[in-house]
Amino acid sequence: MRIEATGTTISWIPSESVTGPLRLGMDLKLSHFDAPLPERLTGPTEVREMCAEDRFRFANLLTAWVEVEDGRIVDAGFAEDSGLVMGSTTVRVGRLGATFHALSLPSRQSGPTVDGDRATFTQTVGGATGVPLPRPVPHPPFLKWQAPIVWTTLTLTIRADGSSEVELAGASAFPRHWVFGTDGQLAFKSGLADQDNWMKHSFGTRTPWSDQDRRTLVLAVESALEREMSSAIMRGGAKPEIRRLPQGAALTRQGETGDELFLVLDGVLAVDVDGRALAEVGPGAVLGERALLEGGMRTSTLTAVTPVSVAVAAREHIDLDRLRSLADTHRREEQVVTAERDG
Repeated sequence: MRIEATGTTISWIPSESVTGPLRLGMDLKLSHFDAPLPERLTGPTEVREMCAEDRFRFANLLTAWVEVEDGRIVDAGFAEDSGLVMGSTTVRVGRLGATFHALSLPSRQSGPTVDGDRATFTQTVGGATGVPLPRPVPHPPFLKWQAPIVWTTLTLTIRADGSSEVELAGASAFPRHWVFGTDGQLAFKSGLADQDNWMKHSFGTRTPWSDQDRRTLVLAVESALEREMSSAIMRGGAKPEIRRLPQGAALTRQGETGDELFLVLDGVLAVDVDGRALAEVGPGAVLGERALLEGGMRTSTLTAVTPVSVAVAAREHIDLDRLRSLADTHRREEQVVTAERDG
């Protein structure tokens, strides 16, 4: 019996992830940010269609197969069309526009590694935009003209029982990387799009093509209710304040008063109650709802694990009925109390 599966990463540039000269170019409409991606993919054909519509920067399509006999994998391999889907960059000045095709680097594939009832495949894809990006860098030659390299390294495991899973094993510090499982559903996100790190270091020997990959913070996706709330915060009637915090700074402190709701745009926040760590949350998470609904007192401390940017929405601009539904799904503070009683 033949079993085939596809894992996908799509890498894109949301507006909140860009600063400095890159941001200026976007704001001047010389190029464009990317609209939010769908929460589910129907397959490789849709990914290629999205690329043709210039909806993302690049994608890692890892498709592989196994042959199973008597509950064991007897053969395995990558599909012929497994590899890089690379977009292009269009630069516009007034009514004129020029499209720069990206530099696509060779796909790096390792495996399959077969261990009884499972086979593991790893694939790295990436490249660089065709638009020059001159900048000083802290490594020789100390001045670079070509844009930094972008990439993702995806690992796909297929089991003899037909189940499968994907893992983001490595990625460039920029842009934002989303991981879609073998069911096509959005499963994970990179926690931080670190533009400064990327511009300084992602070239030369510091890429997988010189056998130097980069581990990245990977977080589970937010809930459907959080996605609804985030859309209302970012695209509702009132424009939210964007607040940026350095690593180690506190966004909220337990016991303080507050009447603002927060949407994490980039970076990772640690959630602590009574000095005890509950969770780490990243892009897409909506936080601070308990204070708005239950007397204005912060019930947890939120601390930046990485540099963080959040959208801040005032109470009067929030749908409180929808927020109550979201609060019922969180209750992180009560989970700590329950765990202590059970222990």
